[in-house]
Amino acid sequence: MVFIELAIVLIAIWLGARLGGIGIGFAGGLGVLILTLFCGIKPGAIPFDVIEIIMAVIAAIAAMQVAGGMDYLVSLAERLLRRHPRYVTLLAPLVTYMMTLLAGTGHTAFSTLPVIAEVAKEQGVRPSRPLSIAVVSSQIAITASPISAAVVFFATLLEPRGVSYLALLAIAIPATMAGIFLAALVTNFLGKELKDDAIYQARLAKGDVILRGANVFVAKPGAKRSVLWFVTGIVAVVLYATFTSESVGLIAHPLLPRNEAIVVFMLTIATLICLTCKVDTGEILSASTFKSGMSACICVMGVAWLGDTFVKAHLTEIQMLAGDTLQTYPWMLALVLFFAATLLYSQAATTKALMPAALLLGVSPLTAIASFAAVSALFVLPTYPTLLAAVEMDDTGSTRIGKYVFNHSFIIPGILAITLSVLFGFLFGGLVL
Repeated sequence: MVFIELAIVLIAIWLGARLGGIGIGFAGGLGVLILTLFCGIKPGAIPFDVIEIIMAVIAAIAAMQVAGGMDYLVSLAERLLRRHPRYVTLLAPLVTYMMTLLAGTGHTAFSTLPVIAEVAKEQGVRPSRPLSIAVVSSQIAITASPISAAVVFFATLLEPRGVSYLALLAIAIPATMAGIFLAALVTNFLGKELKDDAIYQARLAKGDVILRGANVFVAKPGAKRSVLWFVTGIVAVVLYATFTSESVGLIAHPLLPRNEAIVVFMLTIATLICLTCKVDTGEILSASTFKSGMSACICVMGVAWLGDTFVKAHLTEIQMLAGDTLQTYPWMLALVLFFAATLLYSQAATTKALMPAALLLGVSPLTAIASFAAVSALFVLPTYPTLLAAVEMDDTGSTRIGKYVFNHSFIIPGILAITLSVLFGFLFGGLVL
């Protein structure tokens, strides 16, 4: 019966991947329905704590976008890349990493991908190199962002085990940054040079490759102010989480728990942006970040609910099968998270579904933190929105999906970046904990 139920889970996720986008959330709900009605399994918990954080953060980001703040950040990124175009493969992942680190969502990469592609073409650099590692970087940065739902939820699991929120960030940020940087160095040598690529030469001959040049950026009146407000909100979240941490103890019995505090701070920041930057709140609903963020909420709700339903129903069997293995080979947790993220399609959903079970199995906090970057394996199936956007924006044809599905431009940079991030996680974790 267990294998039938597992097959239902996998088929639901496969169906969602086929539908694409928000469809994976829909299919997750279908999977829960089948498991409950036909298999007699009690439904798991809907991850509303994760969803509310995503919604609040996306609301603030969308307000900032309408105020012109996102365009301002992209202009800064473009200025950096054009100032040092020869190093676009090294700087591009840094740009997407920092934007995701600040925003708590990898969807911010959408706005920078066209700039990365154009700068690479102008320099004769194969665009697949900076684009692939930039997309991967935007995904891995979620596991280091102070306001991402995955990090906040993971921190709540670790604090009772003696690891503070700041300790988690102190390990995750340098580990992921080091892993991505080294992966970028290797990515800089992947594939043929652009001038030697037959597909590029064919497109160039047809006139399908266009150099657009630098964009002239005209900032909206409240653009810089909106960014300042948003950064202020992030600082407030980090400080509050630090002050209420048991290891710091400056606020012993906070009336406002951490999750609710993030929601309150982000909604407050959105209000201040709207008031001080004269934002039309009606435009927020049609902002690209708002749409992608709300889509992510549905995906997390459906898939995490499906995963939690199956895991809780078979937690005893999972403990018996995996407990001894993880105790003997703790690094295998990273492999489990990697393959789960490939199917669950969300860092927050993967963390919510598997990390509590892993810690219950006796996995040490160090192993869990070091393996955390592996929940970012959203690039394996070439259907993730930012991945598809990078393919579409590269008119040279160098960023492509192979006929065997998995042989695409992102697979090697992604596996390399996650592997290195996990290794550095063990290294820095051993120093911090």
